Amino acid sequence: MAQAQQKIDCDVLVVGGGINGAGIARDAAGRGLSVVLCEKDDLAAHTSSASTKLIHGGLRYLEYYEFNLVRKALIEREVLLRSAPHIMWPLRFIMPHDKGQRPALLIRAGLFLYDFLAKREILPGSSSIDMRSHVAGKPLKHGFTRGFIYSDGWVDDARLVVLNAMDAAEKGATILTQTACTSVNRLADSWQATLRQAPSAGAPDGQQIQVNARYLVNAAGPWTADFLNGALPQGGGKQLRLIKGSHIVVKRIFEHDNAYIFQNPDGRIVFAIPYEQDFTLIGTTDLDYKGDTNKVAIDQTEIDYLCELASYYFTNPIKPADVVWTYSGVRPLVEDEAADAKAVTRDYRFEVDQGGAPLLSVFGGKITTFRKLAEEAVDLIAKDLNTKSGAWTEQACLPGGDLFGAEPQNRAVLEFDGWVNGLQTRYHWLPPKLVRRYARAYGTRIHTLLDGRNMLSDMGEQILDNLYQAEVDYLRKHEWARGAKDILWRRSKLGLHLGAGAEQRLGEWLAAHPN
Repeated sequence: MAQAQQKIDCDVLVVGGGINGAGIARDAAGRGLSVVLCEKDDLAAHTSSASTKLIHGGLRYLEYYEFNLVRKALIEREVLLRSAPHIMWPLRFIMPHDKGQRPALLIRAGLFLYDFLAKREILPGSSSIDMRSHVAGKPLKHGFTRGFIYSDGWVDDARLVVLNAMDAAEKGATILTQTACTSVNRLADSWQATLRQAPSAGAPDGQQIQVNARYLVNAAGPWTADFLNGALPQGGGKQLRLIKGSHIVVKRIFEHDNAYIFQNPDGRIVFAIPYEQDFTLIGTTDLDYKGDTNKVAIDQTEIDYLCELASYYFTNPIKPADVVWTYSGVRPLVEDEAADAKAVTRDYRFEVDQGGAPLLSVFGGKITTFRKLAEEAVDLIAKDLNTKSGAWTEQACLPGGDLFGAEPQNRAVLEFDGWVNGLQTRYHWLPPKLVRRYARAYGTRIHTLLDGRNMLSDMGEQILDNLYQAEVDYLRKHEWARGAKDILWRRSKLGLHLGAGAEQRLGEWLAAHPN
């Protein structure tokens, strides 16, 4: 039996469920606009879960004279840290000095500029260090005797996207995952879009949804140019430069909590970062990409490159056999004249087409500047739609970030561990490590997850090690999680800690326990 076709009228239709699309949907919904966001896969299924997971100014962009981008990103670091201190936190970076590369005085001057381009309230400044006495020097080869230390931040990138979508939904937006925009038709004052949901048991052919929107936002990431060229009758003619970035994960290779930034003779930068307690994350590569954007994966030459560079610095060599997990993504960067992929600008650009109902396309961008990008995008949208409400996200917490009140506060970042200790007292019936994981993932939403539960048996079935039915139910209800990959690799990184077959077992459980 054919299903009745759903119809939705809205102010803004956002195509793309990565960080830019989710951020724009959140900002627009918070200004009172009715919003629909559609994503053909899961939230953050592609580029936005494949980053190096840093909130940073981009130290290396200084050598390309991108001072405005670096300053904008530096300002955003602490804005973001305050907004979601559970999924973001400060991180100190160690840069060993290699005498054969950039002069030490030049690096020190760059770090001085990095410290003072934007005001800092949370993050300490940079300094020189003696690698022979500093704890970070111990895992390194003895030839590295001098180095530098500076501050940036860490972020759970996939959860950042989900939190933006949650906030958008709580402000009235409709979030449709596993829902592709298959066609758009432009009228003088509106867009008529056809969306098709992925097949399910209830709708084996996939439900079709008709959306009538006053404004269309193209935030399709690597598919932005394709969508634009299909949306406009004459074709947009735009091209993106797709840059592939790959990462490897190995068992933890140093015990301290600092990260490393390594310089390569070819000018590229590689980070080695403490990851998920038991691992080290190493990346990234910068390669032009011409392949299928739906099937991006690391290749052997990238694995070899990352292992060789890490082994140049660490005493114990990193071998391809040590790699326990990899991930890759393509960054859709603004096409420019740069010959090298590493030199292509990470700044963003908007293009608004007014040949009928307005269309805003987003080109480029980076996770650190997503909030500012969204704010500027919605400023344009609000002007066209005569919406008077102004920018608001700079002084707002993301879901779960309101540790000490509704407004972002420095103490939420600086006193996070104390807040967790209070949770462990309150939820003493849960293992302390599990409470800490919940605190990091969900912040104050831990109280929603654990509402009405007073003992371990209240958590329901233990589906996998440290994964209870209560958490799966929460993720399905509040965070659009559907499949095992959504839960084990994007909403969490439990997949790294569980043995082979865990994803299959969870998938079978989900199929046997439909929503």
